[in-house]
Amino acid sequence: MNLHEYQSKQVFAAYGIPVPTGRVAATPEEAVAAAEALGGSLWVVKAQVHAGGRGKAGGVKLARDKAAVHAAAKAMLGTRLATIQTGPEGLPVDTVYVETGSAIEREIYLSLTLNREKGQIAMIGSAAGGMDIEEVAAHTPEKITTVNIHPAAGLQPHQCRRMAFALGFTGAQIGEFQKIAMALYRLVMDKDAALVEVNPLIVTKDGSLVALDAKINIDANAVFRQPELAKMRDTAQEDPMELKASEHDLNYVSLDGDIACMVNGAGLAMATMDLIKLHGGSPANFLDVGGGATAERVTAAFNLILSNPKVKAILVNIFGGIVRCDLIAEGVIIAVKNVGVKVPVVVRLEGTNAEKAREMLAASGLEVTAAADLTDAAQKAVAAAR
Repeated sequence: MNLHEYQSKQVFAAYGIPVPTGRVAATPEEAVAAAEALGGSLWVVKAQVHAGGRGKAGGVKLARDKAAVHAAAKAMLGTRLATIQTGPEGLPVDTVYVETGSAIEREIYLSLTLNREKGQIAMIGSAAGGMDIEEVAAHTPEKITTVNIHPAAGLQPHQCRRMAFALGFTGAQIGEFQKIAMALYRLVMDKDAALVEVNPLIVTKDGSLVALDAKINIDANAVFRQPELAKMRDTAQEDPMELKASEHDLNYVSLDGDIACMVNGAGLAMATMDLIKLHGGSPANFLDVGGGATAERVTAAFNLILSNPKVKAILVNIFGGIVRCDLIAEGVIIAVKNVGVKVPVVVRLEGTNAEKAREMLAASGLEVTAAADLTDAAQKAVAAAR
């Protein structure tokens, strides 16, 4: 679950991490009122969307007077901002964040995230922070420093100093950085964060460190332990199909292809998508119906994947271990009849009651293509989509 920048900065401030003062606004008039309340003569108007790359996409504007604040907010609100992370469809801009301007000397990248390979939190930093950090990662990765934090010991002062030296901090800045890094680590642990990112962490003209941007992603499996953060969830920023899937306990991720996949088990779902690609097709989604799939859940899954207008074929790939194949077959039959499936359906069933399931599908009179194995299923689905 992602938080907006202004929400993330509220959390940062609660942990003593320095951030610029700012106010959120939902109308151009509110944006002007925010600028007046903040005072000064330079403001930054930022579109609030769950994506990076806002600056290059026109979602961050400097304003040197109230008229410019109004114009920037008016240009953003009610639109969809497309960045390098959103794709061409973009995300809706329902609010903007008006912030006091900062005197920037240089920009640093800093984040804490999970290093899955080591099972540790990794602190990642680069002196080449700012809007082009993706380019730095792609072309000059040697400019990025990583410090892995052992869970038994936690973040240690010597690790903070190592990162501070790598980022070019000197004197009092080293102590400032250590306080910020320690606070970010506490935040990660306290709030079940999968990612905390500051890009940029700026050095101001007077040498102080300030978190100019803030991004927090909470582990979806731990949101139930974070009721206050759960209240900050903005479902308008989420994929409507993924949101609908979560209501039926379905693990769904939208993709760009035209072959819809319905599979039980994440590993099998990944293998299914790989085989579709191998045989020249393109998956339209990742969909794991889970080990406890029922006929009702299968019907919901069909409704979900058919709401994607790009789908030209459906591949159902079930290995019945915990789940019974005959229950899946029942769901497929109900869904095809009730939902009105008008695209080819390829079904591969193996495991518990698989033979019974195949008999049910054959006796249903429906145009469902049976597959002998996973390779056969992928080939038939790709051919059907063409």
